[in-house]
Amino acid sequence: MHDLTQRQIEILKTLIEEYIETAEPVGSETLEKKHSLSASPATIRNEMVKLTELGYLKKTHVSSGRVPTPQAMRFYVNQLMKEKEPSVAEEVALKEKVWDLRDREQQFLREMTRSLAQKSHALAISLTDEGDFFFSGYANILDMPEFYDIDLTKNLLEAIDKCEMFSAFLNDAGEDADIRVLIGEDLAPSLLGPYSFVFRKFRTPRHIGEIGVLGPARMNYNYVVPTVRYFGDLIQEIARNW
Repeated sequence: MHDLTQRQIEILKTLIEEYIETAEPVGSETLEKKHSLSASPATIRNEMVKLTELGYLKKTHVSSGRVPTPQAMRFYVNQLMKEKEPSVAEEVALKEKVWDLRDREQQFLREMTRSLAQKSHALAISLTDEGDFFFSGYANILDMPEFYDIDLTKNLLEAIDKCEMFSAFLNDAGEDADIRVLIGEDLAPSLLGPYSFVFRKFRTPRHIGEIGVLGPARMNYNYVVPTVRYFGDLIQEIARNW
């Protein structure tokens, strides 16, 4: 990992968050006009060139703007983002929604998956080491500009059919129960492209499993990461007596 200056970090963070919001390549003019950066337009342009040379940004063919690379998104997740925790009201509403299903294991996991898809506006996935798989939110990906590309959407849906991919991620997670974020080539060889998978391993008296969100690399990690963590924690809390 390269040592970035504070100004480069500020520009990179702002550009990534603009890209997450708009799904559009970001130019220096946009950063200068919309955000209070402590640099002139010329300085912003020069720093963006340097960030491109370092592998954090890339130029697109259809615009003079730039988009963050998977390397930049990993740096953002690990170092820059500020998590937005679900509100107490959201947590209480979710617990009330699934509480009556606590003794019906499959229905409970199915509803948790459906609720995560609704919260994340992405494709939610849960599975157990017994071979149970639940998916919800297929329609959500059609609202994302990345998936207007039929080839990207087809590639994603074909990968979902291969449930072994997600089982492999569960096995690779080892004993670690914290959030894992896989971006771009982290998902290879099963899924190549601008995708991201955020998941959390959970343990119940009967099973080991995972619950997570699959979507574009341009995911709203600030919200998705703590939300997935909470869903995993809630599964473990409610499933103690299974």
